[in-house]
Amino acid sequence: MERQKDIVKPAKVAIIVIVLFHVVGLVGFAIPAFQPLFKQLVPYHLLLMLVVIVLSHKWLDGKFLFFVLLIAALGFTAEWVGVHKHWLFGDYNYGKTLGFKLLDIPLLIGVNWFLLIYSAGVAMQHSRLRNPLVRIIIGAALLVLLDVLIEPVAIKFDYWSWETATIPLKNYGCWFGVSVLLLSLFESFGFKKQNFAALVLLITQFLFFGLLNLIG
Repeated sequence: MERQKDIVKPAKVAIIVIVLFHVVGLVGFAIPAFQPLFKQLVPYHLLLMLVVIVLSHKWLDGKFLFFVLLIAALGFTAEWVGVHKHWLFGDYNYGKTLGFKLLDIPLLIGVNWFLLIYSAGVAMQHSRLRNPLVRIIIGAALLVLLDVLIEPVAIKFDYWSWETATIPLKNYGCWFGVSVLLLSLFESFGFKKQNFAALVLLITQFLFFGLLNLIG
């Protein structure tokens, strides 16, 4: 019983941290006077979410850490192809909000891809869907829906900007395709139903960006 409590506790702490920091961030971005400060805090927020999600993972081993690095690297590579070759997503460039850049791509964009893929993957594992392909397709569709909410906020707060007047449909198609690929890797690593904190993070992000769109 004591061991079970020790396993559950990190996830509970992670959930509190996730909800608390998103609520604080929502208030900060909603008040114009606080926006410059909170834009500077975005990279630290992403790093904090990475730490709480990784530490709340129930089976923290080399295989999982390799998965984290693999998804982050592939996500970063996809963004490099998008920015420099325009083969993915469209014609866009990153601003200053996401922090330090390597080859014009924020290093933390890989962290963001991991958080999104892992959270969506775990959410699908918590569903009653038994078919892996169905889980992948629905998970990717959820991430596209989340991107629809993220885009206006990201443009407003200088996460990135588009060279076109409107966000191209190609962006959402590529989001779906990249998400399918990365969620397929999630399924191939065979993570079991776990880490309720990741599900909370996904739901919290939907609420966070959805409310910012309503406020803005």
